[in-house]
Amino acid sequence: MTTPHIQAQAGEIAESCLLPGDPLRAKFIAEHFLAQPRQINATRNMLGYTGTYRGRPVSVMGTGMGMPSCMLYAEELIREYRVKRLIRVGSCGSTDAGITVNDLLIAASASTDSSANRNQFNGYDFAAAADFNLLETAVNAARQQVARFHVGNVFSTDSFYHPDKKLVATLNRMHILAIEMEAAGLYAVAARHRAQALAILTVSDDLVTQQHLSAEQRERSFQQMITLALDTAIAGYPD
Repeated sequence: MTTPHIQAQAGEIAESCLLPGDPLRAKFIAEHFLAQPRQINATRNMLGYTGTYRGRPVSVMGTGMGMPSCMLYAEELIREYRVKRLIRVGSCGSTDAGITVNDLLIAASASTDSSANRNQFNGYDFAAAADFNLLETAVNAARQQVARFHVGNVFSTDSFYHPDKKLVATLNRMHILAIEMEAAGLYAVAARHRAQALAILTVSDDLVTQQHLSAEQRERSFQQMITLALDTAIAGYPD
């Protein structure tokens, strides 16, 4: 079994899969967090790996940047490889004064400026929400592991360099906590296929104060996010 974008064979991808945007972050996760990782995809340099975490099979696969790319990989992972739990791990920019760099954000839902979900929903607005079981598991784990984390609505945008200069103020007014580029699309694909999806994000940029993480700070903060995501991913396996 292969797809146009994934060369893995049947059975080579676990039921739980972490989805970083950056394929090199997938490589980092596999090499530093998984036991006996093996590469299962390199098509278009979108690296994917499968190994074990605390004795449970887990995969990690890059998705690229933006909703179209993320939705493409989510579709193939769920439909062709029977992935049941998909957890995005990535960065975001906070739009709330109470959220700063290094904080973790668990995306309960995702608003968007993209038409991608309307295209799947006959032109209607789709309420893109995380799977509740994954969300509850992540929140409970974060209470034990993470000093500062937040749960709420994020904004998934198609434009990294957004033309609306008042966007941050608008999002803040509607109590949207951060901007990122994939969660809304991931949640819609998962919903359509009855799969579970969640986005766990590290705040790398404070868009209110214009603070930004250094490369060293990003690595330290991302490790905390990855551990939380892995603990959430394996909770779905039966004992």
